[in-house]
Amino acid sequence: MLSKKTKYAIKALMVLGRNYGKEPMQIVKIAEEERIPKKFLEQILLEMRNAGILYSKKGAGGGYSLNKAPEDIYLSQVMRLIDGPIALLPCVSLNFYRSCEECVEEHACGIRDTFIEVRNAMLQILNDTSVAQLINKEKHLSLE
Repeated sequence: MLSKKTKYAIKALMVLGRNYGKEPMQIVKIAEEERIPKKFLEQILLEMRNAGILYSKKGAGGGYSLNKAPEDIYLSQVMRLIDGPIALLPCVSLNFYRSCEECVEEHACGIRDTFIEVRNAMLQILNDTSVAQLINKEKHLSLE
């Protein structure tokens, strides 16, 4: 399940993506726009700034802005940064692999084999979906 922290991170990135190329946005404005608790949002934005996704400016006219174009920020990157593994089982994770304690023969495990397929399908979508695409998708959905 997608954590609230990751969902808030994506929502904040979408706000900043719609504001891309303009003045930095203050945390208060982002928090109000997306109804995210300000203190929680501060932690999330700091994490993304430390990872190089965001840029922050202090003082008058300060705030946060995207450090990259919205087209270059992908859901898989954000999810891994905020929550770690995307895979549903540790034994199928590409970046956070761990063998399962109860597993006797990993290579012959039907559960593992199935969840590798699930991981691959999910990664295909997450690796191909950028913040810009989410913003465009939202625009189209609001017109329906």
